[in-house]
Amino acid sequence: MRWLLPLLLAGCAQPAVPVQQSATRIVSTSPCVDAVLMAVAEPAQIRAISHYSVRAGSTSSPLALARRFDSVSGTAEEVIARKPDLVFADSFTPAASRTAYARAGIRTITVGVPATIAESKAQLMEIATAVGAPERGRAMAARIDAAVARAAPADATRPALLIWHGGGLVSGTGTLLDEMIRIAGFRNAAADYGVTQTTILPLEQIALHPPRIMLTPPGSDDGSRVETLRRRALAHSPNTLQADFEPRLTFCGGPTIVAALDRLAAIRRQVTP
Repeated sequence: MRWLLPLLLAGCAQPAVPVQQSATRIVSTSPCVDAVLMAVAEPAQIRAISHYSVRAGSTSSPLALARRFDSVSGTAEEVIARKPDLVFADSFTPAASRTAYARAGIRTITVGVPATIAESKAQLMEIATAVGAPERGRAMAARIDAAVARAAPADATRPALLIWHGGGLVSGTGTLLDEMIRIAGFRNAAADYGVTQTTILPLEQIALHPPRIMLTPPGSDDGSRVETLRRRALAHSPNTLQADFEPRLTFCGGPTIVAALDRLAAIRRQVTP
């Protein structure tokens, strides 16, 4: 009767849970996923990325790298036409598109906008695991941790820093970028103007109370009225350090965090207590 025991135990066991296979035909309609995807997936796995990533003004990735891949504008029809087995969408993806993916039998992962480095690391691990490269995800997370350590300031002062995106937009508090500002040893000057989110800040307020540091996109002084007024507003503020900060460092998390923290830390080293 002993030979019956293994069979009886097997009969009591829980049914096996199907293992989710790694995706081999991936389409991303999220530019922030694109940046992670190109870092962790094999190029052959990527059928298409978001059209935002192949445009100079909206990419978070090196253009030369992004333009190696096909891109989609995000319509369900063109995504489904790529015959993906996995689609990465974002919270702005229309419900109708997500329904169309489900009807086509396409697995879809919807990602949000991380507000912290911890959330961004969790998101990149979700992406890396879905494409069968968790070890690359862990390596990227380790690079982010190293960048956080490198960005630690040499002193305890917290000079006020304002990030100007152009056209009057400034970065508020409670965002991933805000956390990076604080890690690098700054205080987000947006709070001084009552700004709690990314929004338009009147130049008059900046002129009356200029920040210690103001970061602007390279080449932002394009002769437009707003940029001309910004330049004039700070012309009489010799104590305000102005420096370039590439727009691609402000859009997303993932690998962008490393470059953004390194740039912020370099600027922080220019500021004397």
